[in-house]
Amino acid sequence: MKEFKLLKASGNARRAVFKTPHGIIETPVFMNVATAAAIRGGASTNDLRDVGCQVALCNTYHLNMRPGSELIKKLGGLSRFMNWDRPILTDSGGFQVFSLASRRKITEEGVKFTSYLDGSQIFMGPEESMRIQSELGSTIAMAFDECVANPSEHSYVEKSIERTTRWLERCINEHERLNALPDTLNREQMLFGINQGGIYEDLRIRHMKQIAEFDMEGYAIGGLSVGESASDMYRILDAVCPVMPESKPRYLMGVGTPCNIIEGVYRGIDFFDCVFPLKAAQHGNVYTWQGKRRLLAERYRADASPISSECGCPACKSYSRAYIRHLLKADERLGMRLCILHNLCFYNELMSRIRESIENESFGSFYETYHDILDRNIDRSEML
Repeated sequence: MKEFKLLKASGNARRAVFKTPHGIIETPVFMNVATAAAIRGGASTNDLRDVGCQVALCNTYHLNMRPGSELIKKLGGLSRFMNWDRPILTDSGGFQVFSLASRRKITEEGVKFTSYLDGSQIFMGPEESMRIQSELGSTIAMAFDECVANPSEHSYVEKSIERTTRWLERCINEHERLNALPDTLNREQMLFGINQGGIYEDLRIRHMKQIAEFDMEGYAIGGLSVGESASDMYRILDAVCPVMPESKPRYLMGVGTPCNIIEGVYRGIDFFDCVFPLKAAQHGNVYTWQGKRRLLAERYRADASPISSECGCPACKSYSRAYIRHLLKADERLGMRLCILHNLCFYNELMSRIRESIENESFGSFYETYHDILDRNIDRSEML
């Protein structure tokens, strides 16, 4: 059974439950990014469960490159392959149209990529993306789209959203065909459409109204956090969220920092994903309720305190800032792993507190308290 049920609202902030074939998702939710069916830094799916992860996000393009979607299907799909018994969202490969711009050529049919593994030519269009995601057996598949860089010329973005809409129609037709096949792994796989339009409010609104007519099972806002300012991102959210279907999940792709997430919820977003907690951890940057700490700083060399006294993650339960700093300095992988587990735990705790504040009709005060402090550099502010 698939159902998105709104439970409570606080201003534009929404509290809901999303029933999927692979379990219930409590929203607002942060989806932990498992690009190659794993969290970088040695975190296992057991670790993800321990830190409260509800949804794993896997990368269609990269998994098709290695080990290949056909192999994953043969081994029972992503859920069995990575030992994950909760929902999985697979992106479509559309972001790689942006991130691999030097290695691709866009046509009406789809996109030709040059493989980063061996230099071979790879083609991906709407039908190929749907086939790969079907073979992966994910809970939620994303429509194939073009993610444009910000800023891009208005005339180009206008042509791009028209092509993305045509691609969406092809995605829907192929997705329906695949879900009807007897050997499809997940015949209840859902498909979300993606809104594009760069930083142009008129194009964003027009495109959102167009794709809403297809009555998808959810809608995403793509093409943000790809070069524009935070104020431009929030301006686009202010324009698009009011025209998104109220009864469907809203997903802001690739966003973001804790403050970005709070601002997104404030405007009506339900789903988020981002590599920030992982990339930050790789450099010893850890999030807390007072802001972000850089554990490589000299001030933590002999600091026996945990990363955060308010956190119950494996790092904070057992290790000091000084020890984790030592591991990072010695290039021991355990240091990065502990920082990653802490950041993932923090992100999931952030979402839990947001959900609780909406339920308790206190999200307004939560927003005022935290919307501009969680990304600040604690070390810098405390030294002033």
